[in-house]
Amino acid sequence: MTAVDARPETTTMLRFPAGFRWGTATAAYQIEGAAAEDGRTPSIWDTFSRTPGKVRNGDTGDIAADHYHRMREDVALLKRLGVTDYRFSVAWPRVQPTGRGPAVQKGLDFYRRLTDELLSAGIRPVATLYHWDLPQELEDAGGWPQRETAQRFGDYAGIMADALGDRVATWTTLNEPWCAAFLGYGNGVHAPGRTSANASLRAAHHFNLAHGWAAQLLHTVLPSTSEISLTLNLHAVRPHSPSAADIDAVRRIDAVGNRIFLDPVFHGRLPQDLVRDTSSVTDWSFVQDGDLEAISTPIDWLGINYYSPSVVAAGSSESPSPWAGAEEHVRFLPAPGPRTAMDWPVDADGLYELLTRLRDDLPGVPLVITENGAAYDDYANPSGEVNDPERVAYLQSHLTAVHRAIDAGADVRGYFLWSLLDNFEWAYGYSKRFGIVHVDFATQRRTFKDSARWYADVIARGGLTG
Repeated sequence: MTAVDARPETTTMLRFPAGFRWGTATAAYQIEGAAAEDGRTPSIWDTFSRTPGKVRNGDTGDIAADHYHRMREDVALLKRLGVTDYRFSVAWPRVQPTGRGPAVQKGLDFYRRLTDELLSAGIRPVATLYHWDLPQELEDAGGWPQRETAQRFGDYAGIMADALGDRVATWTTLNEPWCAAFLGYGNGVHAPGRTSANASLRAAHHFNLAHGWAAQLLHTVLPSTSEISLTLNLHAVRPHSPSAADIDAVRRIDAVGNRIFLDPVFHGRLPQDLVRDTSSVTDWSFVQDGDLEAISTPIDWLGINYYSPSVVAAGSSESPSPWAGAEEHVRFLPAPGPRTAMDWPVDADGLYELLTRLRDDLPGVPLVITENGAAYDDYANPSGEVNDPERVAYLQSHLTAVHRAIDAGADVRGYFLWSLLDNFEWAYGYSKRFGIVHVDFATQRRTFKDSARWYADVIARGGLTG
């Protein structure tokens, strides 16, 4: 009998650069609760979620994950994970209830306590100024389609810089302005629930302007070592076929989904093909002299939120559509592959494609993955454990894609997993779970899922096994 050598299986360790930022992310309305405490007034999401038929099961963020009262417990979870950074958002109506005038000190004190707790745990706070919770009073005055809202946002940014500038060194002006503009004002599936292509384009411009004015102010009042950023949910779009019509469908979606923000912010210009595509909707006269100069105020890095790619073909979309200027020319088709509980395709190659595109299109601009994750139908088993192998596989493939992009020359500085906690998932209410920490919403008990332990190991080792 001949013995067979038992050779150990070889694995490759994919190590990330020294100083790579490992974090998780949350949003105020999705986790805080305490919707009417300490001076907080309604945001557009409070109003929207209380409107019958807008949110699954009639869920609201009134309690959410009760983070407002359990903040120290949640920071302890972050410390247990070993993250270097934590990305949270400030609830505008908690600190400036009407969107005008002086701040509410109790609201500011909550964020002071949060940042102090993070710093004591050795975790860098990353503050997002806007994650969709516009004070309802500003929406009643016209909301983001009105230029004044961008002005009010600049004032609010000044309040927060004054309150937290000595504690927070990393600031993000806006989170996903595409969703806020086009899902909120275009097809109405997000707050405030309006359906107007014209309003969505006006809102998009005023989001850009709000970002630019806030960036100018923050650069002026914060220490020179502070970082200022913007987070976009850029779309990885592929044509259904190589036909000219399908390739033009990609161009249209890229214009209204990506370049509507990238071109003004980084090049100080409007995409002229977008202006042509939307000429039946608006003449863009709301863009005033000096706007594009303000919008293109330099920032320190660009945040990228990515979950899945899209496949498009020539055709038409259902009405109302969020895709202003493209709705009569583009239809979306199912992408191949496994799906998450959101029915989103799992495809890490889309993230690689996006990062390498930005490497080429925005040379010299550092990138950070500010959201990436997946919802699955998680539950605690009789032993109290939450096994989520699908999420671990999702994260493994997407972090591998980030590593590939870095090897290909993309300047990616960090990765923030979405999300720390199961939470209020916007129009889906509490029916979708993105967290790596399971939340029993009846008891508010927190439980590490297998994915949390996996991520903690990745952070501790500075990489993952390929």
